[in-house]
Amino acid sequence: MAAPINMFFLSKTRDSWQQPDFTDTFKREVAELEHEHLPLQQGLSLSSYVSHEKVSAIIQNTNDDENSIHIKAGIFYTGIIAGCSCSDDPTPLDTQNEYCELRFVINKENAQTTVSLISE
Repeated sequence: MAAPINMFFLSKTRDSWQQPDFTDTFKREVAELEHEHLPLQQGLSLSSYVSHEKVSAIIQNTNDDENSIHIKAGIFYTGIIAGCSCSDDPTPLDTQNEYCELRFVINKENAQTTVSLISE
C-alpha cells in the first residue's frame, strides 16, 4: 500500500458515521473532491492522464477504532488517452473508464482524512 498523498477533511462523512445516510454522504463528499486530493493518476491502468470528469465511489468495507474511521472504496473515473500531439497525428483525445481502490482514514475528532492507493 502506498503512503497517503494528501490530507483533507470529510466532515459530513465523519458526522454521518453509523447513521443510515453514511454511504450516500461519503459518495457525495468524494464526488465533490478536487482530483488532486486523490491518487487517481497513480491508479491509472488503461490511459495516460486523469480527466476532469467527476468520480464516483462504492464502499467495499468499513471499520473503526478508537481514533479513526477506515473506509476501503472502489473509485470509478475516466482517464484520457492522448496522442503524441505531433502536427500529423490524427489521434483525437479519447477517454477510457478507469477503476482503482483507495483506503480513506478519517480522524474521528477533527475529520482530517488521508487517502492512499491500495495496490494488491
